[in-house]
Amino acid sequence: MMDSEERSLIRPSDEGHDRIDPTDIPTAERRGYKGLSLGLGAFVLLAGALALGGWSAHEQQRQVAATAEQHRDFVPNVRVAEVKASNDTVTVSLPGTTSPYTTANIFARASGYIDKRNVDIGDHVKQGQLLAEIVAPELDHQIVQARATLELDKATLRQNQANRDLAQITFNRDHPLVEKGWLTQQQGSVDEQNLKALAAAVGVAQQSIQAQEAQLKVLEQDKIYQKVVAPFDGVITQRNIDVGTLVQADATSGTFMFTLMQTDVIRTQVFVPQDHVVGLQPGVEAVVKVPEIADRTFPGKVTRLADALQPATRTLLTEIDVPNPDGALSAGEYCTVELHIPRKEPSLLVPAEAIIFDQTGLHVAVAKDGVAHLQKVSVARDLGTAVELSSGVKKGDQVILNPSVDLVDGSKVNPKPAQPAVAS
Repeated sequence: MMDSEERSLIRPSDEGHDRIDPTDIPTAERRGYKGLSLGLGAFVLLAGALALGGWSAHEQQRQVAATAEQHRDFVPNVRVAEVKASNDTVTVSLPGTTSPYTTANIFARASGYIDKRNVDIGDHVKQGQLLAEIVAPELDHQIVQARATLELDKATLRQNQANRDLAQITFNRDHPLVEKGWLTQQQGSVDEQNLKALAAAVGVAQQSIQAQEAQLKVLEQDKIYQKVVAPFDGVITQRNIDVGTLVQADATSGTFMFTLMQTDVIRTQVFVPQDHVVGLQPGVEAVVKVPEIADRTFPGKVTRLADALQPATRTLLTEIDVPNPDGALSAGEYCTVELHIPRKEPSLLVPAEAIIFDQTGLHVAVAKDGVAHLQKVSVARDLGTAVELSSGVKKGDQVILNPSVDLVDGSKVNPKPAQPAVAS
């Protein structure tokens, strides 16, 4: 049974049912109901946040595990190139300067005045061609005098020979008489000594003739030197005399007249570094290039080698002779010399981008059966874009180009042949 107060709280509803009117509930009770609702909502929110955080952490951990598994099972694509055997010859390009095959500075060998000058700078001459002529009238007089003296000496010789012959006859006639006592011993001694004196006079006359003949040859040679001729085929590159110039013949201070160069063969000197000297010998093919003649090359051969390296530069002086029949090359030009030196030791060629340098030395990564193998190598020569190796790999090996920093020995790789560079 409800008391009268509880019954007063129940009001009939519009539908004919009894319901409780919240406005009729006391304020304290309404506050209790409201706080309970807020607490339940906060609890639900906290539980949802915790559930969401746990799910996110689980999902993140799952993704990390999946990524690690994917990274562990990932096989990277790598570019590879084949190790090739180097050529049978080593091509070395070195700077050089062209020079004439032969150069002659022509000095005056006879004193006098220049009467004729037949050539000038730039003229091509042949061997024996007259370049200039010197006149010296006093030399002609000296030659005439020397010839007259020679004839006088010859006449003296003939006279002495006649006197000697007469003394020989006298001695032959008197000597038996002296032995038989028909002539005195003194007469015999006089005849003997007279014969010896005349024989000595003949010898003196003969020596005088030889000396005079030698002197005449000197004068006649000086006469020949008055005609200055070319000692070989070439070109006049310098001229220091003209008609009327006084020239002096002297071993130390003679007049410098011409410079003649032989240019049908050009000689080029280069200094070959020590690391290219092995295999270099006379007969090695060479090619000379001049920047100003870009459309032409000039083949030649190594002709001479210095047997010792320059101590300061560790280079070997090498001479190359280049045929130049048309005169396209000039002496004194800057040029580039390519030497094709036969290789003494075999080597292997790999791209420079395959070399790995670390604290343990030089390596290359060789891809074999899908696995990278790090192999230590020895470099013979650095060619810029390629490197010659003397050990560590063999012909046909596939080396990895630009290997990643995390590549280790035993890493799985998927080799792809490198595409050849496209010429621009």
